[in-house]
Amino acid sequence: MPANKIKTSASHTFDKPTGLMYNHVTPLGIARITEQDGFIVSILIMDEGEPSHHIAGTATQSAIKQLDEYFEGKRLSFDLPLKPEGTTFQQLVWQQLQAIPYGKCITYLHQARLMNNPLAIRAIAAANGKNKIWIVVPCHRVIGSSGKLTGYAGGLWRKKWLLEHEAKIIGSGQISLGL
Repeated sequence: MPANKIKTSASHTFDKPTGLMYNHVTPLGIARITEQDGFIVSILIMDEGEPSHHIAGTATQSAIKQLDEYFEGKRLSFDLPLKPEGTTFQQLVWQQLQAIPYGKCITYLHQARLMNNPLAIRAIAAANGKNKIWIVVPCHRVIGSSGKLTGYAGGLWRKKWLLEHEAKIIGSGQISLGL
């Protein structure tokens, strides 16, 4: 769903077995932020959802503030208490994603080489696909070897929007390949 068709209003908080969920309106849709024991465990962007009207937890309040700053072009990196749920390998892949600078892209092969595991391209791409802390753990900055946008759980239109947003903010006007 294009960003200009996304319903905007306030927010909605509800408990789930794994933590507190909070919905927050962003230019890309409703950000569903899940906090558990003071850590952010997921940030997923949905096409629909009711915004939260309740007070969010401390980590969620920080996530909301930092996401808003990101979308306003005032934040180039995030400083949040994260606790992504995944295997040891997935955790390593997601750690490496956080080293990709704002406004830059790498290929899945480059990511595999940075992890000293060039034969694990598919496993690394699959781990990127399991990332549940979108934008903050920037899997949108990884593209196919041909330069094409591939594989984004939030939809390729969101990946394209995020990359173009970052390019515009840093003043390049175009997606920059490489670290």
